[in-house]
Amino acid sequence: MFNSTNDSWLFTSESVTEGHPDKVCDQIADAVLDTLIAHDPCARVACETVVTTGLVMVLGEITTSAYADIPMIARETLRRIGYTGNHTGFDANSCAVLTSIDEQSSDIALGVDCSLETRGSEDRDTGAGDQGMMFGFANSDTPEFMPLPITLAHRLTRRLAEARKSGHAPSLYPDGKSQVTIRYQGERPVHIDTVVISSQHSPDASPEQVREEIEDAVIYPILAGDLFDSQTRILINPTGRFVIGGPQGDTGLTGRKIICDTYGGFGHHGGGAFSGKDPTKVDRSGSYAARYIAKNLVASGLCSQCEVQIAYVIGVAQPVSVTVTSFGTGVGASDEALSGLVRRVFDLRPDAIIERFDLMKPIYAQISNYGHFGRPELDLPWERLDAVELLLSN
Repeated sequence: MFNSTNDSWLFTSESVTEGHPDKVCDQIADAVLDTLIAHDPCARVACETVVTTGLVMVLGEITTSAYADIPMIARETLRRIGYTGNHTGFDANSCAVLTSIDEQSSDIALGVDCSLETRGSEDRDTGAGDQGMMFGFANSDTPEFMPLPITLAHRLTRRLAEARKSGHAPSLYPDGKSQVTIRYQGERPVHIDTVVISSQHSPDASPEQVREEIEDAVIYPILAGDLFDSQTRILINPTGRFVIGGPQGDTGLTGRKIICDTYGGFGHHGGGAFSGKDPTKVDRSGSYAARYIAKNLVASGLCSQCEVQIAYVIGVAQPVSVTVTSFGTGVGASDEALSGLVRRVFDLRPDAIIERFDLMKPIYAQISNYGHFGRPELDLPWERLDAVELLLSN
């Protein structure tokens, strides 16, 4: 995503809070994954969750030697989010939790357990868990090399949750969304044009009270700076009322917020969700590798904006294609040359990605909300800049 001219243009991204019904599902699915992988690092997990009024359903294919008390995990996740009573429209203590779990298909396991390249050999290599294409993106908008619209949107929704839990915004309930529109001049962000926040709230709170709490406890602390001024349009609960929220207001499903999880629409998306999947699924591990490569390319100064596509075939370890697009920002190297550089420097077999990022650990619930990328507070291995020197020396 890059405007090669110096024209003015707008771009918008959204984020949702941990109480949004789709994100409730992502968090439950990743909490199940973390529990299993903590006791069985080789667990094969494809866990899906559905929530609706008074009901949680956990479904999927799981092959493991470990045990997870799934109803307990679901209820603990709901309590942490804040769904602890009927006043919020959903109660962790009284909701029904149903499970339907099968083993991973033996046909899929054939290709994952032993890749096409090593079939018949004593040295086995994990094959990709599915076909598909994964994208990674980075640009120079922020110190984290993330697009500014999604970065600010995530900060606002995290602050909504923090303000609610700390008591600084007592009228707020768990469900909520943010949306941020940034004006760019060419490649450079120059102004926060519009900010939208919708938050579930107590039926006793007036629109004025909700607006005041959100402005004082959320918007002004997060957006204060050169790009935010009196010309920024602020919209808070535009319908005027948001009392019915969470699973009572909308059915939630794992994997429906994949743009929030990645780059806010600033880069392409292959369509595969992350949550509930163990790292043999390249939807997850391949996307983390693509982000790592894109971020290190931009940090190295080889380009100021970068998108990396990696494509896999089920049961095959090596990707069938690796493509780098610099949107005309490459310095001293064409996109073809950058693609060749990535091929030489990075081992993109699933086993190699898992080893590089130490992915067989219970690290996933913490990133099931507010983005899988650009999280400096978490020191995620795919966010590190330890490949810059390697790229420059090759």
